[in-house]
Amino acid sequence: MDLRRVKNEEKLVLCKKYYLAGFFILPFLWFINTVWFFNEAFRKPEYTEQAQIRTYVIRSMIGSVVWMAIIITWVVIFQTHRTSWGVAGENLAFIIPTGSL
Repeated sequence: MDLRRVKNEEKLVLCKKYYLAGFFILPFLWFINTVWFFNEAFRKPEYTEQAQIRTYVIRSMIGSVVWMAIIITWVVIFQTHRTSWGVAGENLAFIIPTGSL
């Protein structure tokens, strides 16, 4: 979608939908929202809906960073402790079996 062809009111509605959808275990949409609407929020000349779009973009950016930190923390903890967790850790692991050549 080319944002240059979309009305400012529709941009606001779309930005808000992406922001709200991020709360439904889809934090990747916050990242998409940040990338897609960054120029609209911070680089375009002022217009009425821009302040609200800027708010959604900033919140989406914060949400993306928080989720990224959570995921990285989980991966590090899991990889360093999975053997000590025993069977529970091994059941959570995804291992691709390799055959002998």
